[in-house]
Amino acid sequence: MRQFSILFAFLLMGTFACAQDDYKATKAGWLVNIDEAYKVSQETGKPILANFTGSDWCGWCKRLDAAVFQKPDFKKWANENVVLLELDFPRRKQIPEEIRQQNYSLQQSFGVRGYPTIWVFNLNRNKESGNYEIEALGKTGYTPTVEQFTGGVDQMIAKGK
Repeated sequence: MRQFSILFAFLLMGTFACAQDDYKATKAGWLVNIDEAYKVSQETGKPILANFTGSDWCGWCKRLDAAVFQKPDFKKWANENVVLLELDFPRRKQIPEEIRQQNYSLQQSFGVRGYPTIWVFNLNRNKESGNYEIEALGKTGYTPTVEQFTGGVDQMIAKGK
């Protein structure tokens, strides 16, 4: 997959620290705050795997969660290879306004039109502007097995190196 860089301006380090304290991902081990994901990614050298989901209404999202994200093999692989970021677009539950705006901004930046959509990317900060720069490594959607999912993401990561 072709790599490209997208600038997205309004997210600054610490912007969502307050919202992060109260709001958690639907799955253990996943982050909900782009600033926190950026920090962990920089510390570990791992790319970010962002799951654009409708956790409380999207049937394919629920199937992906059960078939892949909840499996021990995926959790082990993810811990070794990526930083997990959940970008939720629920219909029946409320999320903090700051997180909702963050998720919408990322949805627009990546051109996400359906769920689930999973993007793998590196995130860097432009030293002059302070804005994030996104280096997209690839995207995927529903995949029925852990092996197919992780194999596809491994290929994306390898192409990005």
